[in-house]
Amino acid sequence: MLNIVLHEPEIPANTGNIGRTCVAAGARLHLIKPLGFQINEKALKRAGLDYWDKLDVRVYDNYEDFLEKNPGAVIYMATTKGRHVYSEVSYEPDCYIMFGKESAGIPEEILVEHPDRAIRIPMLSEIRSLNLSNSVAVVLYEALRQNHFVQLEREGQLHRLQWK
Repeated sequence: MLNIVLHEPEIPANTGNIGRTCVAAGARLHLIKPLGFQINEKALKRAGLDYWDKLDVRVYDNYEDFLEKNPGAVIYMATTKGRHVYSEVSYEPDCYIMFGKESAGIPEEILVEHPDRAIRIPMLSEIRSLNLSNSVAVVLYEALRQNHFVQLEREGQLHRLQWK
């Protein structure tokens, strides 16, 4: 199972959207405190729609708590400061993909410890960053593609008509 890690997320709607994406993708969501919202906040659950109760979510007191409870975790760190393009690394089926808070990203003190796992989404130089929930979707679905979308439905059905 792929794992999405949010380090100190600030905006409940982003985290709600990410939670919904994790449910659809069969991924686990890890939240590292402090959070900029309460887990029971209405905006969080509204963005997650009726999927929040299906989400496998873990909450940690801080980054050290996360590391202690996930020993040996292979962690890729999505950052605008990354040295590698997100699509050029090979994601293990049980890896962790970390994203930082909306206003500041992952702290550089953490990034410098993992230079070979710091990944980025290419964008124009005058753009500071993408929306957090969009960034998670881009990288998560690349990791899923590389792992052949295991256990995910690959063909849709029409509701009223049939495909020819």
